Amino acid sequence: MVSMNLVLQSLISGISIGCVYGLIGIGFCVIYNASGIVNFAQGAFVMLGGMVTYVLINKFQLPYIVAALGAIAVTAIVGAGVERLVVRPLWKRSAPMFVMILATLAAQIVIERLTYLAVDDQPKTLPAFTDRAPIMLGGVAINFQSLWIMGGSVVIVIALGLFFKSTRTGRAMRAVSINAEAAALQGIPVSLMLTLAFVLSALLGAVAGILLTPTQYTAFNMGVPFAISGFIAAIIGGFGRPLGAFIGGITLGLVQAMAILGLGAGVKNVAALSLLLVLLFIRPSGLLGSSR
Repeated sequence: MVSMNLVLQSLISGISIGCVYGLIGIGFCVIYNASGIVNFAQGAFVMLGGMVTYVLINKFQLPYIVAALGAIAVTAIVGAGVERLVVRPLWKRSAPMFVMILATLAAQIVIERLTYLAVDDQPKTLPAFTDRAPIMLGGVAINFQSLWIMGGSVVIVIALGLFFKSTRTGRAMRAVSINAEAAALQGIPVSLMLTLAFVLSALLGAVAGILLTPTQYTAFNMGVPFAISGFIAAIIGGFGRPLGAFIGGITLGLVQAMAILGLGAGVKNVAALSLLLVLLFIRPSGLLGSSR
């Protein structure tokens, strides 16, 4: 029989990894809302966040915080490059959605290969942000990195909400997501908003990678699994709904954690896809999506 402490421990782990899935899912939503594009290079941004931080710390001897900020900046530049070099030409030609998806998948592979050539194929990890013993609540251990992940994710979600509601740029991006043609007629630079959407998505992916890498390894080819999990989180929450994507990510993380506890690590992906299928049957629009 599984002990209650073990169940609680698994729930904490599920919420922690779920917050990361949620941030990745929000990245999908930001780009989709601005352009209608599904960006499957999102996983590469997660990988770059952890990988570039590792390289800056270990090869250039930069302080942790400087390396993290540098990694976020590098990933943002890569995000802008993907938009300008890959997405923009296709978007101007009104390319079909499946062409856009294939193009972003190709960008993901190119980024992976370049990372492999620039670094190597060995797994990398980062030290925990706080090097202290876990907090013990009865028989449940809560490590500080999990608190960093959960607290940081909540702060980012709140900041994003304020950005979209209270800033001129955020409101412009929302207007583009509602009706790009009408936004253009009002003088909003739609193409610039698209670039900013990719930059913001890359920032979210990089932060997710930096938060995650101290608890799991990063490698040149780890982006795709996290991109898939983030995509599932976005669908669960209601595609295009950032808050829904975050809730969907936590839901996915909890379901996977319970599946691993009850049936073993081998059913992790089965649990994720099963949750997706059940939700698509019950509520195709997602948890927070419109029923229309």
